[in-house]
Amino acid sequence: MRSPTTATRPAVVLLLASALAFVGLGPAAAPAAAATIPVGSGSYSDTRPAGTSGPTTNTGTPVTPKLTAGARNRPVPTNDWWSSLAFQRYGDNPHSTPMYGHPLTYQATAGGLDVGYPTSPAVVGDGRQYEYAHKRDLTVGLAGLNSPDTKADDWSDWTVTPLWSDGTRTLRTTIGHGSPFVYAKGSGGDARVTTAEAPTVFADQGNTLGITVAGHHYALFAPTGSDWTVSGSTVTAGLGSKDYFSVAVLPSTGALATFKKYAYSFVTGSEVTWNYTGGTVKATYTLSTEAKEGSERGTLQALYRHQWLNTSDALTSYTYVSPRGTMKVRESATFATSQKAAAALPALPKTNAVDTARLRGYLNDVVNAADPFSAASDTYWTGKALGRLASLVPVAEQIGETGIRDRLLGLLKGKLQDWFTAGGANEFSYDKDWKTLTGYPASYGSDTELNDHHFHYSYYVHAAAIVAQYDQAWAADSAWGGMVKTLIRDTANPSRTDSAYPFLRGFDVYAGHSWASGHQGFAAGNNQESSSESTNLSAALVLWGSATGDTSLRNLGTYLLTTEAESIAQYWFDADEQVFPSTFGHDTAGMVWGSGAAYATWWTANPEEIHGINVLPVTGGSLHLGGEKAAIRRNLQELERENGGPAVEWRDILWEFQSLADPSTAKAKWDAGHADYTPEQGESKAHTYHWINTLDSLGAPDATVTGDIPTSAVFARGTTRTYAAHNYTASARTVTFSDGKTLSVPARSTATGTGTGSPEDPDPDPDPDPPTGNTFQLRTGGTLTTATGGTAGSDTIASAGGANRDGTPYQPLVYEARDVDGTLTSGAQTAFKLQLDAGSAVGLGQQVRVSYDLTGNGDFERTETYNYFATDPVSGWEEYTQARGLKSSTGTPGNLDGGTVRLEVWSAIGNATSRLQTGTDKSVLVIPYS
Repeated sequence: MRSPTTATRPAVVLLLASALAFVGLGPAAAPAAAATIPVGSGSYSDTRPAGTSGPTTNTGTPVTPKLTAGARNRPVPTNDWWSSLAFQRYGDNPHSTPMYGHPLTYQATAGGLDVGYPTSPAVVGDGRQYEYAHKRDLTVGLAGLNSPDTKADDWSDWTVTPLWSDGTRTLRTTIGHGSPFVYAKGSGGDARVTTAEAPTVFADQGNTLGITVAGHHYALFAPTGSDWTVSGSTVTAGLGSKDYFSVAVLPSTGALATFKKYAYSFVTGSEVTWNYTGGTVKATYTLSTEAKEGSERGTLQALYRHQWLNTSDALTSYTYVSPRGTMKVRESATFATSQKAAAALPALPKTNAVDTARLRGYLNDVVNAADPFSAASDTYWTGKALGRLASLVPVAEQIGETGIRDRLLGLLKGKLQDWFTAGGANEFSYDKDWKTLTGYPASYGSDTELNDHHFHYSYYVHAAAIVAQYDQAWAADSAWGGMVKTLIRDTANPSRTDSAYPFLRGFDVYAGHSWASGHQGFAAGNNQESSSESTNLSAALVLWGSATGDTSLRNLGTYLLTTEAESIAQYWFDADEQVFPSTFGHDTAGMVWGSGAAYATWWTANPEEIHGINVLPVTGGSLHLGGEKAAIRRNLQELERENGGPAVEWRDILWEFQSLADPSTAKAKWDAGHADYTPEQGESKAHTYHWINTLDSLGAPDATVTGDIPTSAVFARGTTRTYAAHNYTASARTVTFSDGKTLSVPARSTATGTGTGSPEDPDPDPDPDPPTGNTFQLRTGGTLTTATGGTAGSDTIASAGGANRDGTPYQPLVYEARDVDGTLTSGAQTAFKLQLDAGSAVGLGQQVRVSYDLTGNGDFERTETYNYFATDPVSGWEEYTQARGLKSSTGTPGNLDGGTVRLEVWSAIGNATSRLQTGTDKSVLVIPYS
């Protein structure tokens, strides 16, 4: 949930009236006297201010986390897909509301865990919401179980273990995102599965039973020696001396044997790791398992679209339906993704397109306002005001207005220090039960429901990062940086061992985005409206980490920003038009729910705000939106249809959005309409003028090329690219881009250029990277480009680990070109020449696969795997070509229309690494297209 843009919140747009209704909340009893906890120059309180509330039920009764004794001292990750297990928002429901794990859905009840697999979307709310609503197919439980409540007993990065106990029987289940299994451990009664209707049995193998319920196929697995008994809608099995059983949803009845293989490999935990190197974000998602029978430790995982689009790991042919589009199944306990890092700049760079006098006037309008903070008092509206001022600091400096810059910095410091000091009219307060830091005055349920902390605090961290850029002493831990880090610990804590705050409170690493509700108490699951305020926090982490030299936080921010950028493109904007059901009829979603998405906001049905809510605030961390220009155009076309014409209310936000795809069109709208509009409350005419005119000069962001630091970006206007980077360090550095270009950036400065050389002396022969041609060079960082003149380099091919990987990519190097158009040349074949060097290693062989996704929708219709090349044990480059012969191929070639071409190179045999040359015309892929 996110706040509106007026200080008084209008009525909520009701989409699921019974599930989404708000109930008025009263304050809790006055707390005891507060103690002040010093943090550097700042402080927070360990007790809420008098007359305020912490987390409550819907009737205003204070509530503490609903955890078992073993979990009680752990920080619980509120704002998750399963938070209703721990946060009893509704006093008459001590179990949970529906939880959307995907592909399965769940709801805890007195008798155990209700399980569903919704496969048919419904469009509700006058066509404004689609949902795959939870509907029970069966209940996983124990015979006689009647638990008074359900508690969270354990959790990890994307799995959770609820517990039921009625004094005689105890049941634990482990469930998670992407898991087709429910793993159960029970005592005091037989395993019992109760179905919503009498099941059809399609396989009976004693302790393995295949049943169909409501058109969905399930497999039930009891310990060896047990036998399932079906009586009407009740299926039971004695556990004997064992305490485990599992249930799985099958993609087809024919998958039973595969799922049986993993039925006793119980998932016990989940963990993501990430790293950022040279413009690329890589993440590995790993499940830990325990073999209940036999020795199998593998499992099956269903990957979301944003994951399988960015993995080169092998996937099975099994798929599932979900509100996020098709999920694809991997047969392994781990998988990895690799993405080009999303850009984050402190501001757009300086250009000659901005009129200094005009911009100075706009800046003075802001800094000389009677109240630059617009009477903001709560965390959210104060944050908006901080964001508005912070965005202008680098802009003022660009035109030499150091006086205005310093006045803005003074305003930011004063307001941040006020909030970062306990005991005044506003402060941050720590709740020891919920292990969270809440700002008071609170707003929009940030106190009583633990909503939106990542939205609100994103502005504080961003403003602090701008201050740190100019005043490192202010940002020291011993000064005010300690309080900034405390806000970060509350919202985006990278530590799993911190006893004071949970790991990544609101960011769901598997779903790929954050959740806004702290309690998740809705029939539709959890929700997030303003995805852009979530990425505002991620981008702020990049800037703060860069400004303070905290590489770990910088890399965390890059991982979060890059991951959520892809999820936003797919699930909010349906960039590939493969997620929203055809019956939905919209090109964008204002809100994403566990069950689907809605063309709506929490406070209005105004199309301008529905379309703008996932854009604001517009900052140097918004550039990722420009990676999907066709989606922006569809989005704005729909806006005008729904709005009955161009934007009126939020025209500045929507002009800035349009400038990420069509800068000249956005500038024309600014030129025609800038005189008579009121800026959105987080915006200013100064920032909007600078943004639109800068992009009109530079061109829209070009996400196909990345620099080797997170604070770098590329823009393209026609055939000319402009490279930009901000260097936070005290020494000049050279930034290298994935197309081979380099840029010298002075210390603590932003630089721009078109290639090697200083900003004042740009490369005289800029490389336009033409979109035509069929010969692609390889670039370190995973790019295939038709550009020439790159810088020679090499990438390391991982070892085959002593195993035979012939025909199956194993930890491959992956290079891609996207948005490729081409007509298939009759009779032509794929060709390549690759320079390889195994050094002195003996017995190595490298292999190539070339894949063609003809329409760019993520499905590769044509793949070609070539026989591997045996390298010699002599240092020096050797040439591997298609002449080694085609080992196998699948699919039929066709014309490319916005397609993707992928080259994968890996070690088929051997026990050592090797090298692949990049950046030269000696390592190329030639596709059979014109």
